[in-house]
Amino acid sequence: QVQLVESGGGLVQAGGSLRLSCAASGRTISGYAMGWFRQAPGKERDFVATITWHGGTTYYADSVKGRFTISRDDAKNTVYLQMNTLKPEDTAVYYCATSRWTYSRTIYTEANDYYYWGQGTQVTVSS
Repeated sequence: QVQLVESGGGLVQAGGSLRLSCAASGRTISGYAMGWFRQAPGKERDFVATITWHGGTTYYADSVKGRFTISRDDAKNTVYLQMNTLKPEDTAVYYCATSRWTYSRTIYTEANDYYYWGQGTQVTVSS
């Protein structure tokens, strides 16, 4: 069992930055790909970014490419999402998750590919 807790959300003006953290407990995240998703009010949960288990490959949704950076520190059992040049359309609850499978080279972008989820952290970007 892996418990995930997101933090770092808040209210920021357009053009600003936030750094989200996802702290894991219960088990190590080593071996898992990690992902970030977001869900705006009245919308489905959308893929944002993912990082492979070894950290060598990252992949982003087109809407955040060039602005967001995902990283991981397995020694701290934590995953991060650095968000720069934020836009009002980035407003959502952000969730982190572990992949359903371990030690895979596959890039996972679907919510069904993930198993353990955090409770989310709210990010609000004002115009």
